[in-house]
Amino acid sequence: MSNNISTLKTGDRIEGFYILKAAYPKTTVNGKPFLSMTIADCSGEIEGVVWDYAGPIGAADIGKVVKIRGNISEYRGTLQVTAEQIRLATDDDPLDISALVPVAPVDRDKMMDEVVELLHSIEDSDYKAICLELLNRHEEEFEKIPAAKSVHHGFLSGLLMHTGNMMKLADFLANQYADTINRSLLLAGTFAHDLQKEREFTFSQLGLVTEYSTRGKLLGHLVMGAQEIAEIADELDVPEEKSVLLQHMVLSHHGQTEFGAAVVPQCAESELLSCIDMIDSRMEIYREEFADMKTGEFSDRIFALDGKRVYKHD
Repeated sequence: MSNNISTLKTGDRIEGFYILKAAYPKTTVNGKPFLSMTIADCSGEIEGVVWDYAGPIGAADIGKVVKIRGNISEYRGTLQVTAEQIRLATDDDPLDISALVPVAPVDRDKMMDEVVELLHSIEDSDYKAICLELLNRHEEEFEKIPAAKSVHHGFLSGLLMHTGNMMKLADFLANQYADTINRSLLLAGTFAHDLQKEREFTFSQLGLVTEYSTRGKLLGHLVMGAQEIAEIADELDVPEEKSVLLQHMVLSHHGQTEFGAAVVPQCAESELLSCIDMIDSRMEIYREEFADMKTGEFSDRIFALDGKRVYKHD
C-alpha cells in the first residue's frame, strides 16, 4: 500500500494522514450528497471524492489533517482518490509532520546555535541587549514558523533558515567592509528584520501560513518590528539614536517603497541589509525552482524573479 502522493498510481490502495487543501460539499443529479476535495502531503496533492457523504467534514476544515482510506483511479486523465472513509486527525494519532508539510533543509538546532552565537558576538552592549530581549520574546516561534506564505522559505523553520543564512552573510560582509559598516548594527538589524512575521501571519494546524492577520494587513511586519524595537529600547534606556537606527534597519530592509519598504535605506548598514535580504531570498527561489527541474530545462516565468525564466545547467 502506497501513501506518498507523488508515488501513487492507478489501482493503488491508500490509507494515511493528509492535509485537506480544499473541500466542497456537493450534490449529485440524483440528490445524493458527496464531498469533492483536494488532499496533500509534502510530495504533492491529489483530487478526491467521498460519495454518499453529508459531513461533518467540509469547507470549515480546510487546512486540517484528515485520515483517508480509499482507492486510486483515473478520472478525465488525472489521478483521483475515492475515499471509503474520512475523518479528522486527533491528538492521539501518530502524525509525522515532516511527511505532511515541507520543512527547512537545515539542522534546526545547529542553525539556532549559530544565530545565538552571533547575537552574543555583538560588541555594542545596547544592540546586544535589544537582540537578547527580542530572542527571549520570540525564540519559540522564531525556530519553527515559515518566513513567507509562498515565494521563498515558505516551510516550517523557514524564518530561522532565512535569518540564520542572512546573519552569517552579514557577519562576513561586515568584516569585508569594516571601514564602512558598524557590525553590531548590521547583525542586530539582520536578526530583527522579520521577527514580526510571527504576528503578521495566521497559521494552520501544522504551522504553515494560511493568511495575513488583521495587524499584518493594517501594519505589516516592518512597522510592527520597529514598534517593538522602540518599546524595548525605551525599557532598556538605550540612547535614542541607536533605537532610531535599528528601527530604520527594519523599516527599510525591503529596499524600495514599491517593494514594501516604509522608507528607503539611508545608512550603509540598512543598504547592505536590503542587499543581503534580496540575495538570500532570490537564491532560495532558485533552489526551490531547481528542485522540480531537469538539467537543461528552462522554468516557467517566475513572478518573484521579475517574471523571467531560469535555466538549470549541469
